[in-house]
Amino acid sequence: MRIGLLTDGGYPYATGESRLWCDRLVRGLAQHEFDLFALSRSAEQEAAGRVRLPPQVAGVRTAPLWTADEDTLGLHAPRGPLARLLTGGGARMYARRERRRFAGHFADLAASVCTAAGSERSRTDAERAEGGTEPRLADERFTRGLYGLADLAWEHGGLPAALRSETAVRVLEAACRAPGTGRTVQSATVTDLLAFAAELDRVLRPLSLDWYEEDGLGAVDLCHATAGGAAALPGLLAKRFFGVPLLVTEHSVRVRAHYLASGGAPVSAPVRALLANLHGRLATEVYRQAALITPGNTHARRWQERCGADPAKVRTVYPGMDAARFAALGESEDGGGPGALVWVGRIEPAKDLAGLLRALAEVRLAEPDVRLRIIGAPAPGPAGAAYLARCRTLAGELFPGEDAVAFEEIGGPEVPELAQAYAAGGVVVLSSVVEGFPISLVEAMFCGRATVSTDVGAVVEVIGGTGLVVPPRNPRALADACLTLLRDPERRARLGAAARARALELFGVEQNLAAFHGIYLELIARAPVRERPRPAGHDGPRPFATPPEAHVLGHWPEPSDRERADRTPSWAGAGSGDA
Repeated sequence: MRIGLLTDGGYPYATGESRLWCDRLVRGLAQHEFDLFALSRSAEQEAAGRVRLPPQVAGVRTAPLWTADEDTLGLHAPRGPLARLLTGGGARMYARRERRRFAGHFADLAASVCTAAGSERSRTDAERAEGGTEPRLADERFTRGLYGLADLAWEHGGLPAALRSETAVRVLEAACRAPGTGRTVQSATVTDLLAFAAELDRVLRPLSLDWYEEDGLGAVDLCHATAGGAAALPGLLAKRFFGVPLLVTEHSVRVRAHYLASGGAPVSAPVRALLANLHGRLATEVYRQAALITPGNTHARRWQERCGADPAKVRTVYPGMDAARFAALGESEDGGGPGALVWVGRIEPAKDLAGLLRALAEVRLAEPDVRLRIIGAPAPGPAGAAYLARCRTLAGELFPGEDAVAFEEIGGPEVPELAQAYAAGGVVVLSSVVEGFPISLVEAMFCGRATVSTDVGAVVEVIGGTGLVVPPRNPRALADACLTLLRDPERRARLGAAARARALELFGVEQNLAAFHGIYLELIARAPVRERPRPAGHDGPRPFATPPEAHVLGHWPEPSDRERADRTPSWAGAGSGDA
């Protein structure tokens, strides 16, 4: 089977999200052939290079989302001699007819996003569940606008110049000022519109790529998007142009990530509202078109269903993690330092290390010898370094002249490897106020460690009764739970053993690979047969070219008109002037 793996900001690059999970998936399913279609997020990511790819990766196509330079994008060349004559073979300008088409399709998309920004927030959950004419019409306009822009990009070589044009800004302004859009959107200034247009250009950049050819996404049997948003857009077009089924895996829902990231972002309220609803509309369309959706946990599943995913198409598949690196510690009887708490992870405000330090102060009032080891590096960027400095300052204020807190990094002299970080203490603590799938918590479970965690994200789902869970932003409750385990070594041992057994049963690589192997076969079995063009100069028979069902007496069912419409792009119609 040939799989088109769609990634955004991760695999096959050496840095980024989901790169380890994708690498395990590709290496573990060696019986399949993979074509990688990767979007990069920064020049630094590309400069860091790529991981070593296994032989089952047949090809890699990449495109940057971080630059607006059309010469580096790998944009689709204009189709037909007239389009190439008008644009010079590039993608920088449209003729008058194409400009009118762009304005019409872009107006549909902009009106849908602006209407959502004005009306969706005022609707209750019951009203959302019942649906209604206005939201349905807005979704239809978004779909019509999105695929109209995709067809235009296919036929005439790309959209970046048009999306950054004065026409686009004027259309956005008219959509924002229309009745029913809400005061926040109506207050958008020209600066806001320019900022939103720039972000819209980035999100819709995959529409302009040269991946939609018979030797590109048209040659794969299944598209597997490893994230929503921009990563899933090529999968939408592969289904529309070639009928390729789409599988969407999300370990962190992009709409949720946008809400979390926009809180401290230096953008205005109108831009935040427009971006939130753009991502919401796009998520709804991705979930509608996907043959199957595989969230990484039930917490992500609830977000997907709230964004319109059909529960019948949603199947939770936990991300597979390598347990072998923690086997020696997990199988040993080493209970860790009885007077040490350990925190492992990336240092950033969402982890609430300030609350953990205040909880340690409460713990030391009852047990003065308890120490806290914070093991990890700050999040990339100035915000992570600034938060680490604040935590160091707070630790000095709470424990002046005391050796109560140690800030360390993995790879240093005292903690050379990740497993040794979890071996450093008897209790592993997770103090986050925001969390998706808690990877550090699963690693602690593989190590057989008792844990104290805050009730956020998928923590309760992961821990499943094998650790103590307290409310977030409550240092006193966190301190009491830590003291309970520090004073009871037998309970720590029981919880640690149960946690390791649960992690091995649910979160190993083998379970993840088995789940996706079955899903791949299931989706291919349900997909209709697609005839491929025969290679030039090849007149002999092709193995497996005719499925066994062709020999069954009777007639094959003809595809419905709707299916034909979904699989036939506008450029392939009988009236195409560029053919």
